Amino acid sequence: MYQPNDVGLVLEGGGMRGMYTAGILEYFLKNDWYFPYVVGVSAGACNATSYISKQVGRNEKVTIGYCKHPEYISYKRWLSKGELFNMDLIFDRIPNQEVFFDFDAFFNSDQTFLVGTTDCITGETIYYEKNEVKDHFLDILRASSSLPFVAPVTKHKDRFLMDGGISDPIPLKRSINDGNEKHVVVLTQTDGYIKKPFKRGRWMFKQKYKLQPGLIKAVEGRSVVYNQAIEEVKQAEREGRAFVFRPDELKGVSRVEKREERLRSLYDHGYEHAKKRAEELKAFLSS
Repeated sequence: MYQPNDVGLVLEGGGMRGMYTAGILEYFLKNDWYFPYVVGVSAGACNATSYISKQVGRNEKVTIGYCKHPEYISYKRWLSKGELFNMDLIFDRIPNQEVFFDFDAFFNSDQTFLVGTTDCITGETIYYEKNEVKDHFLDILRASSSLPFVAPVTKHKDRFLMDGGISDPIPLKRSINDGNEKHVVVLTQTDGYIKKPFKRGRWMFKQKYKLQPGLIKAVEGRSVVYNQAIEEVKQAEREGRAFVFRPDELKGVSRVEKREERLRSLYDHGYEHAKKRAEELKAFLSS
């Protein structure tokens, strides 16, 4: 088992583009390569769970294996219920009944794992460590993956939560603030990607979420936050503090991709990237 010290694994979200991340984590799993600290948002956090529970092949099964399931992504349900992804299927039925999640292995892991969410009232990023919310972990994971317009707000105690990628899309700063000296960052956009300001549907968004002022503020400032985060990642990479994985291409995969061949291609792309750069990564960690 290869387990470096003082290293943070930082995982971006991105919906179904997260299959690139899943491929990278699968290579780490198959080669017993574990990082002591993992922080992720949205799809990045979801993929990290099977990595931490050490369940080889599970990310492939629960995403690629379900992409054609009539209940997984449904525009019909989106129009009738305002929910594009079937959150009950993904965060209840699959882990508890269909593709069992090893909760014991997950919670007994000595890896620190933080999941980022966005507080809809304040707009701040709220992080939850896996063992701090043991009885509510799947709810937190659901919240971290809940985007406006396509998923409902999740209530946890006195907070109303949504997708963590809105307020902190690439949680490198959290890894730094928690004392890690080096960072392995997995992005799900190609090099040179720049997020554009939110304009289309802005009035409708403000009307729908008028009781969640922090969410409105976070979404309106999301492009600035994201583009700054990318620059911070690049700066850390230039300074030798970060090792960055980014896809060469997205294989045509969108955030809500349902085509199995495209998802598998992106998954394989991530796996091959990790395999190809394994020695380079080891050198970075040991320098």
